[in-house]
Formats: sequence, C-alpha cells, structure tokens
Amino acid sequence: MKPLGKRLEGPMAAKSQSNDPKTKSPGSVSEAATHGQWGRAWEVDWFSLASVTFLLLFAPFIVYYFIMACDQYSCSLTAPLVDITTGRARLSDIWAKTPPVTTKAAQIYVAWVTFQVLLYVLLPDFCHKFLPGYVGGVQEGAMTPAGIVNKYEINGLQAWLITHLLWFLNSYLLACFSPTIIFDNWIPLLWCANILGYTVSTFAMIKGYFFPTDARDCKFTGNFLYNYMMGVEFNPRIGEWFDFKLFFNGRPGIVAWTLINLSFAAKQQELYGHVTNSMVLVNVLQGLYLVYHPVQLPTRYSLGVLLLGLLGYYIFRMANHQKDLFRRTDGRCLIWGRKPRVIECSFTSADEQKHHSKLLVSGFWGVARHFNYTGDLMGSLAYCLACGGGHLLPYFYIIYMAILLTHRCLRDEHRCANKYGRDWERYTAAVPYRLLPGIF
Repeated sequence: MKPLGKRLEGPMAAKSQSNDPKTKSPGSVSEAATHGQWGRAWEVDWFSLASVTFLLLFAPFIVYYFIMACDQYSCSLTAPLVDITTGRARLSDIWAKTPPVTTKAAQIYVAWVTFQVLLYVLLPDFCHKFLPGYVGGVQEGAMTPAGIVNKYEINGLQAWLITHLLWFLNSYLLACFSPTIIFDNWIPLLWCANILGYTVSTFAMIKGYFFPTDARDCKFTGNFLYNYMMGVEFNPRIGEWFDFKLFFNGRPGIVAWTLINLSFAAKQQELYGHVTNSMVLVNVLQGLYLVYHPVQLPTRYSLGVLLLGLLGYYIFRMANHQKDLFRRTDGRCLIWGRKPRVIECSFTSADEQKHHSKLLVSGFWGVARHFNYTGDLMGSLAYCLACGGGHLLPYFYIIYMAILLTHRCLRDEHRCANKYGRDWERYTAAVPYRLLPGIF
C-alpha cells in the first residue's frame, strides 16, 4: 500500500512540467512547441511508453502474484508457475483461493480514506483555533512552468501522530478492533487500494482535459496511456488547498505504512508469542515482510542493516533539507557550515517571463546531482536485507526502486537540460556524477 509517488526532483526540487498557454484543444503540440520546453517531454520515448503501459496493465497482477505466492506457496516465486505448467494446478484453482473484495474491507478502507481527508481539511483550522502560538505550516512550492507558485498547508506529521495515537489507544485501552485488522483483511484491502488508485487517476485525467486548475500547466503528449499514467496537470487541485499530489502521495498510503507494519507485527505476536528482530527492523526502517515465515537475524547482521537504513534515511532527508533550506532562503544560509556555492541560471515560463534561479552545488548536491535518490536506494536495500536471504521476493523492491529512480534521474535531467540550457551544462560540469560518485 505504499504509493510509488513522485519524490522531489532536481537540484532545486524543480518538479517542472511544460505547458501550453495558447492551447485551444488538448494535444495541440505544434502550438506548444513554440513555448518553453522544460518539463515532461512532448514526444514520449519508447522506453517511457513501454514502462507506463506495463505498469498500467500489469502492476496489480504482479502484486497479486507475489501475494498469492506467499499465501498459497510459502513465498516461492517459481512454484506457482511450475504447478501451472505441469498441470498440477489451474489458474482458476489459484484464483478460487484468493479472498475477494469484502464489504468489511470496503468499509474499513472508505473509513480510512475519509478520516485522512478530514484530517487534511480540518486539522489546519483546528490547530490555528485551539493551539496558542501555532503559526501554521504554510509553505510555497516550486514555480510551475506557467509561472505560478502554489501554497501548501503542511500538517502531515500532525496527522500521522494523531492517527497513531488513536491506533495505540485502541490497541491498549479501547479495543474497538483488533490491531491485526489490516493483516486479517490484507488482500481485500489491496483490491480496494487498486480500485481507488485507478478511480482517482481516471478523475484526474478527465479533470485535466475538461476543467484543469490552470490550463497553462497542462501537458498533452498525444499518447493516451502516457497522459493517463503521468497526468496532464502539473498540480491538480480542488479549491485552493486540496492538492491531489500532496494528499494521495502523503496520506492514505504513507500514514498507513507504519500502521501496516504494526498490524503485521501484532499478527506475528499473536501467532508465535513474540516479535522477531527482523520484524523490529522492518518496523524501525519501514517495510513489511512475511508474517508466516519469521526470520531471526544474527545480531551483527541486524546492526549492519540498521546502520545502512539509518544512513540512507539521513542522506535522503538531509539532502532534501539542504535543497529546501537553500530554496527558502534564496541561498542565504550555511550548507555544511559554509556559504553555499551556486550556479546562476535563468529560464522562461509560459507567460514568456524570464526568471532567474540558482542551482546548488554544495553539500550533498555537490557530491552527486541526485544524491537524495542514493540515500533512498540505501534505505530500500536495508528494507530488503532485513528480511534475510531465504527468499528472493523481498528483493524485488530494491530492483524496482533502482530501475525507477535511475529512469527518473534521467528524465529529470532531460527536463532540467531543456529548462536551463547552457546553465545546466555548467552545472553538470561542476557536479559530474548523477547517483554514485566516481561511477554513475
């Protein structure tokens, strides 16, 4: 249930997508070609198209295969295929053993998303009204290709704390539901999550075509599947504050992530009377793993995995913090105790206004151009290593993340090259490596 949402991209978190301010109808590429080309490519390359097509059509089935392999074949990835090819099992037999969407799971999921929507909408007003001295968490986003700077009410941490406080109150005092509720309804809940995902994507697609937040921040590539997967609006919103990206990237999935881990740990406690150190690692670092296959790791191995995960998390968070601090202060700050080095650059927005910006080449952003991704990959590897070496399945995550972030890195650099032109060439000369210093 972790959303594979977009991370901050680029040396200045310039999550930029191009636009077409004079478009009369969707997909008018010829007119748009005369305007700024920074942002997502107007013409989709074959790898990107193949990737989004594969994810749209097969991602839910891949996840289902993994779940079915764990549920019915003790987490063997090859046993189901062997049984099917040798005739020992049929697809219909496997599907018949798979729990369908249930009324209970649907009710749980609707209640969960509704609760998070209420926190997202009502928490800011509540904090301003009842917390003396609360100054709010309003932050400005990066400038869009249309030249717009959106404001965001940041209260995800408060929502996470309230949600988990209520979870523990229920687990230890109220007992309104079992802490194993997520595990016990795991597969039906996954169906619900997929239904919501495709529903929201469809709505966002329709909205981008017929009633966008700002038509100048829409981009139509001419390929329906790519538009559907990547979105056509830069920042789809309803009203002033309900931002689709901010909510769906950060609330239903991310807040639930640690609750999923806790529910799986509770199930392990229920089944075996104790929680293994691998499950503790998974809960500390994030992830989730196989409740029915507990793994007890050697102490030194556990400490090594923990250190790798914490180091990856530190790099990921601090790299993004340096970028955010640099952007908020317009470079008037200290990075690693020194005044930051910058590359002065300029770009043009859809309203044909020229803007000046700065690219950070100090701190982690002087080590590699996407060193935050490097930290993310270190953490992802730690999540997999926490599961031991008994199964291949957990390592799908690091393989997927490596492909995802490498491709995202290349796409982001393509956008930045189009946006900044020769200034980007100066930046790449100053910071020659993308992810791994000395290697890539």
